[in-house]
Amino acid sequence: MNDRTVVYSTYYNPMEANIIKAKLEDSGFACFLADENVATLNPLYNQAIGGVKLIVFERDVEAINALLVEDNSLNFDPSEEIIDEEESGDDKTVCAQCGSTNVGYGMATDKKYSIWATMLAFLTLSTPIKANKCHHCYDCGYEFE
Repeated sequence: MNDRTVVYSTYYNPMEANIIKAKLEDSGFACFLADENVATLNPLYNQAIGGVKLIVFERDVEAINALLVEDNSLNFDPSEEIIDEEESGDDKTVCAQCGSTNVGYGMATDKKYSIWATMLAFLTLSTPIKANKCHHCYDCGYEFE
């Protein structure tokens, strides 16, 4: 038997490396990750160390290739969820200017701070602490309450 180990692949995302490792272990392959702790504790070193390395036995490489090629459970098709989300909402906010439903609620961009927050910030020589929120249309850029 060949008990030599090889670096099967490298990942710059430790979570992705752990998902592949768990998939291989569930299928009965012995494997481990190298440099995982360094990449997790300090992600800035990830590029310097070459990423998280998945190490497997050389004799298992062909079987692992076949397993990962046939496995499509990691693929994600977001189009189904987006369609379901759009169809389910009757209480969607509609833009008053263009009629679009591509509207979000968050911090205002035009009139971000009220006059009182601006005056208080001026008197205390600091930044305003309370910002206005409104609906924002992502299609035409119009902001409304």
